[in-house]
Amino acid sequence: MTGTASRRSGFRHALAALALVPAALAAGQTGTAPAPLFSSYDVINVRLTAPFNDLIEKGRVSDEPYEVLGTLGYGLPGAQSTIEGVKLTLRGHTSIAETECSFPKLKIQFPHGARTDGSPFAGMTSLKIGTHCGDSTDDTVTAKYGRLPNELAPHREALVYRLLDALDVPTLKARPARITYVFTDTRSGQNGGKPLVRNAMLLENNESAVRRYGGDREVTENDFTNAHEQFTTADTAAAAFVEAMIGNFDWCLKVTPGDKYRCNARHPLWNIIAAAGAGRARPIVYDFDVSGAVAGSHRWFADVYNDAFVESRSHAAVEVVGQLQHTRAVFGRADLDAARARFNAKKAAAYAALDAGTVDVRGRENIRHYLDAFFEAIASDDAFYRPAVIRATPAYASAAGGAQVCSAQGPVPVGTVVTEPRQTSGKMIEVVLLDTLWHWAPPVKCPAVHTGTVWIDSSAVSRDYPRAVGTQ
Repeated sequence: MTGTASRRSGFRHALAALALVPAALAAGQTGTAPAPLFSSYDVINVRLTAPFNDLIEKGRVSDEPYEVLGTLGYGLPGAQSTIEGVKLTLRGHTSIAETECSFPKLKIQFPHGARTDGSPFAGMTSLKIGTHCGDSTDDTVTAKYGRLPNELAPHREALVYRLLDALDVPTLKARPARITYVFTDTRSGQNGGKPLVRNAMLLENNESAVRRYGGDREVTENDFTNAHEQFTTADTAAAAFVEAMIGNFDWCLKVTPGDKYRCNARHPLWNIIAAAGAGRARPIVYDFDVSGAVAGSHRWFADVYNDAFVESRSHAAVEVVGQLQHTRAVFGRADLDAARARFNAKKAAAYAALDAGTVDVRGRENIRHYLDAFFEAIASDDAFYRPAVIRATPAYASAAGGAQVCSAQGPVPVGTVVTEPRQTSGKMIEVVLLDTLWHWAPPVKCPAVHTGTVWIDSSAVSRDYPRAVGTQ
């Protein structure tokens, strides 16, 4: 049997064995059930009455969470039930900034002893709200963090949570909503004195998610060491794969003690909850409002990636492949094949969730682009194990050599993925580099890498990375 045939046969066996893994994980889960609110994906209509101007103005500048009291209404028009005395605060690391969202994310805390039995909110102590952020009328994302500041974004993000749920990847429960905001401190001329009605997303709180996945506490960032020590390899790989699938880069996970990929040297854990209990902790991924699947674009793309890496020049495809290919620098071949098998077994469920979700037409198609790119990239060994640098090698502007390209950053590092050769000259090949390690990421600029092609030694490249490192 040839090496390629052997690898394909091995992958088929892994696919058969791993097809039952997500179901087995779910069956072994001993946590609590989700709240009734999350028993449906239908859009829920709610009404929030509170002094929102006061909350937003003072909440932006307060050192401590600034609270206001309000009323939560739910049910059919003319027959609404209410929960009085709910506490509302602003939330989010960046959405609070006035330059980011005119209407930031919110959190609702239910009063102690609130009568929620028989309501969608039964058993809940608090609830997150993903708001519309702003009222832009086009696809332009915010300048600093890259959010889509309009009411299309919350339902797109709710659909992303639904997709991850369909793939059996630990995440928060989410539900699309339509919220009527009634300002008790409305100012002259503000929205004509009328309530503000916008799409939103209702989101499970962290504590409930930890209990649902069988944990009894959340590991803080200060107490988290690295995924190798605290998560299973399968859970870590699953988290990395789904972040790639949706084009999300607003997350950090220090996989090994020496891991310095992107922000991991500063934040060993970011936008990932570590649910701890008996045995290994579990990563619960969340917060996708600046992902490509939700926002539709990334302002920084041209400073990191070269869209010529794929024939279609699809930014979605490059983002997906970029993060997937980075996993080859983190996991072994067997773990990568197991992760691929796990997700391929759930492909139909993912597309069924996409088709059933409540979202705008353009949003659905954008998410579909990411899903298509993801499943194409993991479908076969040839698609996944692309040519990669296995020995640090200089990059040149021409086959003749001479001055190195972007030499200040040193040679092309091991693990960098390249296209098939565009041209060959002796032992030199012309390729497009994909900066899977963010070696040339801002503030570094390397036009040759980000916009053009380079020439490298062909002997420094192999599809068998990481196994072939140092063998040629």
